[in-house]
Amino acid sequence: MIREIVIERPDDSNVILGYSHFIKTIEDLKEIVVTSVPKCRFGIAFSEASGERLIRFDGNDRELTDIAVKNLLNVKSGHTFIIIIRDAYPINMLNAIKMCQEVGTIFAATANPLSVIVYEGSNGNGILGVIDGYSPLGIEDEAAKEKRKKLLRDIGYKS
Repeated sequence: MIREIVIERPDDSNVILGYSHFIKTIEDLKEIVVTSVPKCRFGIAFSEASGERLIRFDGNDRELTDIAVKNLLNVKSGHTFIIIIRDAYPINMLNAIKMCQEVGTIFAATANPLSVIVYEGSNGNGILGVIDGYSPLGIEDEAAKEKRKKLLRDIGYKS
């Protein structure tokens, strides 16, 4: 059976969802988040696919950590991790997460509404893909292009 699971998160947060393959993922991802943006608030959860098959968790914000765990309980897919962050953007840590030895892929890094498309197999669930945000409504014109450029400069990503 294929299901759509809506990822819950506070409006003022971002989420990073990915696949990783080893129990030390939780500690490595925590180190990456803390060293990338030391003052951000975050919660991380990682679901094991073998052994005790526990959802491991960490973070410095109890609300975000609880939400991360709740989301993985809903997705029910092994070797999946989710990071929910405040006071930072995924771009601040995404490359470091991709370089983490045990991380296999990133499914999404977003502040948009996010749904996970899950296949329920005989041994457990697997993520088929994600729905990140909404469908496009048109094509960028010159005014929209200028607005995009201004936003990037206003938030400090371009000079």
